[in-house]
Amino acid sequence: MDHALRLARRGLGNVWPNPAVGCVLVRPDEGGGGVVGRGWTQPGGRPHAERMALDAAGAAAQGATAYVTLEPCAHQGRAGPCSDALIAAGVSRVVTALTDPDPRTAGQGHAKLRAAGVEVVEGVRAAEAAALQRGFLKRVTEGLPMVTLKLAASLDGRIATAAGESQWITGAVARRHVHLLRLQHDAIMVGGGTARADRPALNVRGLGPVRQPVRIVVSDRPVMGLPPEDADHGPLWQISGGMHAALSGLADRGLTRILCEGGGVLAAQLLADGLVDELVLYSAGIVLGADARPAIGPLGLTSLADAPRFTLQRAFRLGPDLCQHWARPAP
Repeated sequence: MDHALRLARRGLGNVWPNPAVGCVLVRPDEGGGGVVGRGWTQPGGRPHAERMALDAAGAAAQGATAYVTLEPCAHQGRAGPCSDALIAAGVSRVVTALTDPDPRTAGQGHAKLRAAGVEVVEGVRAAEAAALQRGFLKRVTEGLPMVTLKLAASLDGRIATAAGESQWITGAVARRHVHLLRLQHDAIMVGGGTARADRPALNVRGLGPVRQPVRIVVSDRPVMGLPPEDADHGPLWQISGGMHAALSGLADRGLTRILCEGGGVLAAQLLADGLVDELVLYSAGIVLGADARPAIGPLGLTSLADAPRFTLQRAFRLGPDLCQHWARPAP
């Protein structure tokens, strides 16, 4: 399952509105560690991971155990249900991490497999799979995409000098890591003020040909001057209104994972509304002082009990800088 989870991660930001799934087929009687097929959800959401793994295994899938990070689908889409494909291939055992909350499957994939005589084991590495699938799960169960707030700040939490100079607070290694973070999200979001002041490209650079994320600008007024959609820049969408309703609309359009790289005002709005699921902080060894621009605008807090709280997931060095990944605790 750990192998399947690593494969699933390859699809993040590349398969919406589908989930990023990994699948590994194993036969202990085979050499090479027993793996006879593996796959992950392909760009655009098709083919599914199970189909890729079955095609790789061929006849060796007969009698194999399939490790899948999400319950095989049970509904008819552009291709047949993955649960049916596993049955037809003669897989004898299916081990899954999560039940798919999509009402078109929601346990029916497991039920189909059991009815066909396939042994099913559920809940293996469930916590890890749920963290990986947070965007897909939130879209299906809450009608909202997962939001990651990215901040690149000084030691004292500032993102620019009082005059607005911000390039560059963090070093080259951290900035390159940001592009990897962008690659793992469906869309990059900024506010209208950031878009007008910086004219940001909002794309993935330096990682070869990739499916570029959707670019989202939050503004009530038209924003001009950003690059048009092409091979190097994803679609450009403009949204306005309350953030909860706006994000709900983005989920309706299929987005599951959004990376916010806006300024302090947008960051504060998302935090105040309880819409930030994960926070990635790139911290540089520089101090800018109280007159510099804060990473997060006013929240209007009167009590510590009302402050948004996050749990540290991991921290690591990126050249001279520090990257911290925080997650909002589950309710």
